[in-house]
Amino acid sequence: MLQIDNLTKTVHVLSLGGTILFPTDTIWGIGCDATNTEAIQKIYTLKNRPTDKPFVLLADSIEMVQEYVQHVHPRIDTLLSLHVRPLTVVYDEAKNLPPIAIADDGSVAIRIPQDDYCKNLIRSFGKPLVATSANISNEPFPKSFGTVSSAIIQGVDHVVHNMQRDNIESEPSAIVRLSPKGELEFLRK
Repeated sequence: MLQIDNLTKTVHVLSLGGTILFPTDTIWGIGCDATNTEAIQKIYTLKNRPTDKPFVLLADSIEMVQEYVQHVHPRIDTLLSLHVRPLTVVYDEAKNLPPIAIADDGSVAIRIPQDDYCKNLIRSFGKPLVATSANISNEPFPKSFGTVSSAIIQGVDHVVHNMQRDNIESEPSAIVRLSPKGELEFLRK
């Protein structure tokens, strides 16, 4: 019951332009509505991060990804279905997103989480979420909820309760991009 109630509250906070601290399929993250410029700016300010370093977005499905990028190469769909480790893909030519959510070259990095809670949250919200590590820029990312700084916890509008007691240490996702020749390039392994 807590998960359902917490999901409803979390979606409500997101719909009001709020920021959340939540467990992703990788590490604890700070999130918001990826289509809301003001909400994204709040996260840049909280993290003390320059706005020329865009955030990763989370989508619940390849169909949602297709709503926010011009083209999804068929190899990406196959790769996502076969890859075991969480995988963030950098897509060229983002669309339907505010400029603050897009890199200077027009690209956007999107991951489809493997975690059921994340997928349910995104599906319930109906739009992609910003998902960035729950740390101040240039500080180590938190490997569990217990290592998230109080500045981050106090700086968001809502803290998700799920998985706070899990002490499983996690790592960020791998990041890939398809080259113009259609070859897979790992940007972070």
